[in-house]
Amino acid sequence: MPVALDREERAARARAALARAELRTGARSVLGIGGGVVGGVAADDEGRPVQPTASLLTSERPPMDVPAELAPVLPGGLRRGDTTVVTGSTSLVLTMLAHACRHGAWAAAVGRPDLGLLAAAQAGVDLARLAMVPDPGAQAATVVAALLDGIDVVVVGAAAVLTDTERRQLSARARERGTVLLPTCAWPGASTVLSVRELGWTGVGAGEGRLRSHRLRVQRSGRGGAAVPRSLDVVLPLGAPDPDGPVPVRSPALVPAGAGTEERTDLRLVG
Repeated sequence: MPVALDREERAARARAALARAELRTGARSVLGIGGGVVGGVAADDEGRPVQPTASLLTSERPPMDVPAELAPVLPGGLRRGDTTVVTGSTSLVLTMLAHACRHGAWAAAVGRPDLGLLAAAQAGVDLARLAMVPDPGAQAATVVAALLDGIDVVVVGAAAVLTDTERRQLSARARERGTVLLPTCAWPGASTVLSVRELGWTGVGAGEGRLRSHRLRVQRSGRGGAAVPRSLDVVLPLGAPDPDGPVPVRSPALVPAGAGTEERTDLRLVG
């Protein structure tokens, strides 16, 4: 019996030390002001159970800011520990990641083989703060769970094959760790769902030019405060001219000499 008690004491001390280390790094929170957690109960520095006196949750840390243009649908920003779904626009996801990284956050994208690094960089994402796991394979749940332990924002795409049970477990883990879970596919139990629909592009005039911006309609649904539907039109990239305004077209007078000014008749509308 004394040997068993000694083992239990050593195990309790190890759990308390681990809990203190996790609390210092922000990977985990504990109840009370004691030194750790033993069997789910707050403990002091010696591993002895104590009565919880306060609640300290990672999800109570200040939420992550979002661009001001998205405030009408995300008035509280991205709340730590919440699951916020964004479907229909990779550009909007990259815009949100770029804003988070500019404010010191670390991000990861799992199961998004279509998400290009060039597009991310052009959207303003700090690539030094972005981890990519395009194809997690059969270990998708394990990979996402590991990233939730140490990353501020984790994007999960459809290529990360997960069951509904695994999705719920990952949402629970995000709540525990205080991480923003940002799926880009259907996700049961999500706190907020932003469904995006493209309204049009601008930048091409008289059959030539480059796409400069596009207008999106963002519709919000979800649970709690997000249960009240909201709709918002936004132009990406943020700060771009309104696509409903006039689009400048190159004047014929600006065509270089010798380039030819004859009317083009071989252009046709495609799509």
